[in-house]
Amino acid sequence: MKTELVIDLEAEKQEILKRYRALLRASKSTLQKGDKKEIRKAFDMALESHKDMRRKSGEPYIYHPIAVAQIAAEEIGLGTTSIVCALLHDVVEDTDITLEDIEREFGKKTAKIIDGLTKISGVFDTNSSLQAENFRKMLLTLADDVRVILIKLADRLHNMRTMDFMPRHKQLKIASETIYLYAPLAHRLGLYAIKSELEDLSMKYLDPDTYKFIAKKLNEKKAERALFIKKFVEPIDEIVHEQGLVADVYGRPKSIHSIWNKMKKKNIPFEEVYDLFAIRIILDSAPENEKADCWKAYSIVTDLYRPNPDRLRDWVSSPKGNGYESLHTTVMGPRGQWVEVQIRTQRMNEIAEKGFAAHWKYKESSNDNGLDQWIQKVREMLSNPEANALDFLDDFKMNLFSDEIFIFTPKGALIQLPLGATALDFAFEIHTDVGATCIGAKVNHKLVPISYKLQNGDQVEIITSSKQTPKEDWLNVVVTAKAKAKIKSSLKEEKRKIAENGKEILERKLKSLKITYNTDNLQKLSYFFKLPSTQELFVNVALGKIELKDIKEYLSSEKEVENRGPERPENLSVDGIKSKIKGGESDILLIGEDMQRIDYTLAACCNPIPGDDVFGFITVSEGIKIHRTNCPNAAQLMANYGYRVVKAKWNKQQELTFLTGLRIVGIDDVGLINNITRVISTDFKVNMRSITVDTNEGIFDGSIMIFVNDTEHLENLIKNLLKVRGVTGVTRFDA
Repeated sequence: MKTELVIDLEAEKQEILKRYRALLRASKSTLQKGDKKEIRKAFDMALESHKDMRRKSGEPYIYHPIAVAQIAAEEIGLGTTSIVCALLHDVVEDTDITLEDIEREFGKKTAKIIDGLTKISGVFDTNSSLQAENFRKMLLTLADDVRVILIKLADRLHNMRTMDFMPRHKQLKIASETIYLYAPLAHRLGLYAIKSELEDLSMKYLDPDTYKFIAKKLNEKKAERALFIKKFVEPIDEIVHEQGLVADVYGRPKSIHSIWNKMKKKNIPFEEVYDLFAIRIILDSAPENEKADCWKAYSIVTDLYRPNPDRLRDWVSSPKGNGYESLHTTVMGPRGQWVEVQIRTQRMNEIAEKGFAAHWKYKESSNDNGLDQWIQKVREMLSNPEANALDFLDDFKMNLFSDEIFIFTPKGALIQLPLGATALDFAFEIHTDVGATCIGAKVNHKLVPISYKLQNGDQVEIITSSKQTPKEDWLNVVVTAKAKAKIKSSLKEEKRKIAENGKEILERKLKSLKITYNTDNLQKLSYFFKLPSTQELFVNVALGKIELKDIKEYLSSEKEVENRGPERPENLSVDGIKSKIKGGESDILLIGEDMQRIDYTLAACCNPIPGDDVFGFITVSEGIKIHRTNCPNAAQLMANYGYRVVKAKWNKQQELTFLTGLRIVGIDDVGLINNITRVISTDFKVNMRSITVDTNEGIFDGSIMIFVNDTEHLENLIKNLLKVRGVTGVTRFDA
């Protein structure tokens, strides 16, 4: 037995060396003199400090840091410092090595990055409650050195690739954070390849059935697609080379997640998603010919295939905020289907795939500072001390995902804003004071209100008045995080002044009623008037919403009011809820680590039914709510309140019915409704709660709310409804 283990260790040693050599090969292009020695030193230190540690899969722990360094070098294109930091990213946290040791061995810069990585590695541990606050800390490190975030992304990507051995609840939590935060972050840093893979891997765990279904469908038609691409590409290839352009033309499959998004957005089945792939034309051009060559290639493609005039996207003339440059067009292919064609140069392609890191490489030749501006914006957002972390996170996410529009100032300067931005956003973008005093704007010399939504290319002049101050409803007008933060802090200041005033009035009123002015009584008053804080109480008094007669009413009811403040979410736990519950109709679902029967309610946002993959969420006032893992709100709940998520699974003992919705579309035909209701009521003996039908010029569109037992029951019903003559589609929808 002993000898076998030795052989095993020997094989592992060989494997570690093999992986280390692969890492050196991946970093070859960036290596300077003496770099190899630094990487070797970091590798030795990591190997030594992790030597007795293993991953959940049983593999030596060192495989993980090597893999993260490999991703940083190969897929993001980072240099030696980052490779060293990636190799050592876990040592300070998991072993006896200190930051001082690292600074002594590798210098200040490396120590600073590893400090940043150590600070944020605790961010998403399982017990961490304030995810949003921690995420904010993580972004603060971005203000110091963006490499911290890039290595963190590499770390997360490797964890996602190797998550099979984790327990299910951890998989769900990590996948939720990934889709909620890391994928948008990769997108904003221009790392499209990594963003797509993170989205796909998250989907694999959060919605495994749909993921497997699309993967299977893609696989079935693989050969057919390859043939179509070959035929489509051949004539382009030929003419491109005739015209003297050096280009690589190929087809690239779309990610599973983006196909699923399209199916959801357009409410269509897989068979109707035409753009399962995009054709790429990557040109090898000298910097000065890039633009001309891209348009040359565009003209070749559109001579061969008819373009859709509404689908031309030109990010070559105006790159996106994350540096993305490309020319996209959609053309009609030989078989009567639309095909997306993306045209760009090798430099643009590297920036598209590797984002930030590639930017530094081309920085000297490029005058584009979109990324610097973006980091500047993040810094501004982070430096706003008032912001509630969750609001901040939502604003930040919104800015991560937004597409840009370009707006001109009266003097012709270009300002970038997210899609959907208003005149008021533009005002705040120019200066906080301009925003705070904005009363309207002139767009292309026409007077418009502050809520006017700007279009790409508008020229905007802001009109201000010294009498204007920010209003509460402005928050519904603006979309940029900067404007929201400034309006919120201005309103807070205003509220504070009103509250000061209200405090004095309340003090006088309480005195006249002989009530002691103390914290306890203020808490009781706030609770009586159902207000969230004493500040709100003061504001209501100042605005005259709470008068002397209301306080007298409080006095008379005080004898009956229990003195209990609103429950804090921190006190919530499954055990806490168990102790309050007497049991009841809760046999159908098992909840918590020990799978107990506890009372729960089903979330209205996703209407789970038995058979759905579900989790429990402990709410502040309504006990445990059950959500589907692919519920629209699931990722946010699991990413921000991981500590309040509990396991839940269906128990097979009871036949209960659950409400769910079906949307049925088809060709309106005599007796169609009759046939549909017959299948539902007679064949399947399912009760209907409501049916709404809309027929428009021969097209039937109906929504039916029905009671089913479980997912299997529902799937069989959908199958049979699709057999009804005239029905073209049946989809489940969330209420």
